[in-house]
Amino acid sequence: MEKHILFEVGLALSIIAVAGLLSSRLRFSIVPLLIIAGMVVGPHAPHIGVFDFRFIESASLIDFMGRLGVLFLLFYLGLEFSVGRLIKAGRSIVLGGIIYMAINLTLGILFPFLLGWPLREILVVAGITTISSSAIVAKMIVDLKRSVRPETEMILGLMMFQDVFVAVYLSVVSGLVLSGTASTLIVLKSAGLALGFMLIFLFLGRKFLSQLNKILNIPNDEVFLLVLFAIITLIAGFSETIHVAEAIGALLVGLVLAETEHLERIEHILVPFRDLFGAIFFFSFGLSIDPLSISGAVWPALAAVGITLTGNFVSGMLAGRMSGYSHRASTYVGLTITPRGEFSIILAKLALAGGLLPILQPFAALYVLILAIVGPLLTKESKWIYIKLSRIFGWPELKERRRHKVLKHT
Repeated sequence: MEKHILFEVGLALSIIAVAGLLSSRLRFSIVPLLIIAGMVVGPHAPHIGVFDFRFIESASLIDFMGRLGVLFLLFYLGLEFSVGRLIKAGRSIVLGGIIYMAINLTLGILFPFLLGWPLREILVVAGITTISSSAIVAKMIVDLKRSVRPETEMILGLMMFQDVFVAVYLSVVSGLVLSGTASTLIVLKSAGLALGFMLIFLFLGRKFLSQLNKILNIPNDEVFLLVLFAIITLIAGFSETIHVAEAIGALLVGLVLAETEHLERIEHILVPFRDLFGAIFFFSFGLSIDPLSISGAVWPALAAVGITLTGNFVSGMLAGRMSGYSHRASTYVGLTITPRGEFSIILAKLALAGGLLPILQPFAALYVLILAIVGPLLTKESKWIYIKLSRIFGWPELKERRRHKVLKHT
């Protein structure tokens, strides 16, 4: 049994490596290629001799390594910031989060309502179409080296704001879907726990910063790595037990450790693990999507994608401009937060457990896949998109573009 699992994991890593080589050759984001690679294989794939492309025996192990990938992606993103930077952007984050939720949740409710779907299905679809994928957004920011941009603070803040919303929303929807009721007390408790945990953790992290520096003053790299792994997984696991997304727990650890004097050493040691496990996450995400089941939901999924792209761009622009960001920075915010992922799949599985309309499964799978491909493309080409939009709406030109015009006329 163990021999088969090891061989299957090796086969999965080989497929991931091929996707990476193809991505490098095409100079294209690796994320959609990994998701498509996962979709091509999986339970529906053939079993040819010793090559079992179904990954049945190794599914739980690949899924676990994928979960580690989310933790490392969000942890590393937290390292690129600090608690101090996040506090300074606090007002912008709250304002931006309210604007984002107001626009996208409203659109998410109206869309299935106009399709004539029942109440519980409406609430599930609203959640699927409202919450961004923290893992994909983090991967794009790191790959495109945009963590130093000021507007990335808002994007990071929106991810945290969404997580507080997720804690409340998931309590409401799961109660309605699985039991038909949702307790007000449970909803308030979930919201309080999520917000309280974040604030207390960040406060304690700053207060005991000197002690953290002493704890991490470990000469041996092997022991240093073990301590980091223990901290990340322990805090992420604890956050999961109180119904705060495990990825946000890892993000909080990154934000706190970014304040320490060991920042460069942490980044140097953990980057390979971030890249390895991050790639496995997107591959495992593709494994969860059955391509044979998505054909019946093409038109609803395409319509939802169009609504999401519009809602995200408008809310990102409004949030950015009202927080003092430039038109260009606000455009980047609106484009970067478009991918959907892990939370959408969680809600789709919840709908399956609650016996809701069967179309929700292929709808969620196709919707997430499209935005996982389109999102990185839009983010990568955000400069070109801004240039085109600036001509239409009369926004300021990019500095380098103005400089080029001046040189051309002199």
